[in-house]
Amino acid sequence: MFNIIIGLFGGLALFLYGMKSMGDGLQKVAGDKIRKVLERVTRYPVIAVLLGAFTTAAIQSSSATTVLVVSFVNAGLMTLKQAIGVIMGANIGTTITAQLIAFQLTDYIFLIITIGFCLNFFSKKRVYHYIGQFILGLGILFLGLDVMTSSVGPLKDSPVFIEFIASFTYNPLLGVLVGILTTCLIQSSSATIGILIALATQGIITFDAAIPVLFGDNIGTCITSLLASIGTNLNARRTALAHVMFNVVGTLIFILLLPFFKEFVYLISPDQPARLIANAHTSFNVLNTCLFLPFVGIYAKMVEKILPGTVKIEEKGPIYLDERTFSNPAVALSLSKKEIIRMATIANRSLVSAVDGFYKKDEKLLEATQKDEKIVDELEREITVYLANLSQKGLSPTLSGRHTGLLNAVKDIERVGDHAENIAELAQLRIEENLPISDFAVKELDEMYLLVSGVFKNALDALQEESKEKASMVVQTEKLIDQMEKDLRQSHLERLNKGVCYPISGVIFLDIISNLERIADHSNNIAEVVLEYF
Repeated sequence: MFNIIIGLFGGLALFLYGMKSMGDGLQKVAGDKIRKVLERVTRYPVIAVLLGAFTTAAIQSSSATTVLVVSFVNAGLMTLKQAIGVIMGANIGTTITAQLIAFQLTDYIFLIITIGFCLNFFSKKRVYHYIGQFILGLGILFLGLDVMTSSVGPLKDSPVFIEFIASFTYNPLLGVLVGILTTCLIQSSSATIGILIALATQGIITFDAAIPVLFGDNIGTCITSLLASIGTNLNARRTALAHVMFNVVGTLIFILLLPFFKEFVYLISPDQPARLIANAHTSFNVLNTCLFLPFVGIYAKMVEKILPGTVKIEEKGPIYLDERTFSNPAVALSLSKKEIIRMATIANRSLVSAVDGFYKKDEKLLEATQKDEKIVDELEREITVYLANLSQKGLSPTLSGRHTGLLNAVKDIERVGDHAENIAELAQLRIEENLPISDFAVKELDEMYLLVSGVFKNALDALQEESKEKASMVVQTEKLIDQMEKDLRQSHLERLNKGVCYPISGVIFLDIISNLERIADHSNNIAEVVLEYF
């Protein structure tokens, strides 16, 4: 018995490691594509299902996809209806692993491992290196499956175990429970399917007995989304609940229709244990999705009634950052960028309040600047810590470059907030001293402010859209602003000599145009980040 246990867990360890290696390799090849896919989820449920299936097939984990979905919903980037569609697709995408297993390439294990090793360790091109990692992981997965299959062989001589397994046929709910517990413990539905295939290959479990375990496997994988929803907002918790209900209700339906479901799988499958189980796994998730898909809207409303309430997004603190997305660095960086854009929007609002407060001599606007500046400073700290933690997760060279660029952008945006605060302090001084500002000076300030605020907005658009064209425009415009500052200084000196401007007011004028010019410099730095790293 000891040898059986050691062999089973050793094989399982190889299986899980191989699957992780496959997922890591695919993520590094298609990580940025996964990010873009998840960001393009539309209001059409069918599209959401397809995107969920693609993402999970690439990540090789439905649990990882659902964690990402919960994080996106928590951040307000995805609606509950969209999330339900993606989760349905994730359930389909995870069956790809079982389909690969069903090919039973036992005779080619070491050939696959050799090919994967050579590509992974000797290839100079990064993409071939990652493809090699995927192939190597696939070989290790099959090796783990072969070890498990060999290890469980003696169990067919155990009457107690055989009788227990056979009981799933006439007591399917027991089989469902076993599937739930196994998947909860292993944290991988694909691994549970792998164990089922290993048992079926040795003739220890029949197809009829395997089906309930397979159903339970789909419920057990929901534990990850439930854990991910802890500490999240209401919509994220609704998403986790929707995932659980989808699989539980689907299981109950298919248990009632079990004879028909078995006949359907037999009809579309060859008489091979591995292929029967793989096809049953895929068929259950596809058919379950087809049953729910027309009623996604109604289903979402039902979940909202079960968990009633209104979601309130706080302005203080980050809303997009979620360390649970570290399993997919490309997505985590994308969320970082969204938080940085949000931070920049608040910094820009702070600037607008400061300048308007200066023109209108409105202390309430200046107070708004101070309030926004505190939010910007807090976000700068939170984003920096988040990116620092992300850097420890083994980023690819491309993602590492973007990571560096985003860190630099955060610093520049925080400095924009500081300059807005400086302008607010100068405006406060003008109010307290009741200092006059000439019409000439106001006109010149307004011209420069409009140009600076425009270049800052364009820099943010360039970062958000990853547009090198807009970034280049920012760089060119910043040069014009540098020249404008020099011209305004000269113009101001001429007014002073003519006695048109009040001297103390002139000091404020020069300080303001200096702060505006520095904002343009930071905008240029953000544009340089886009040009260099995106």
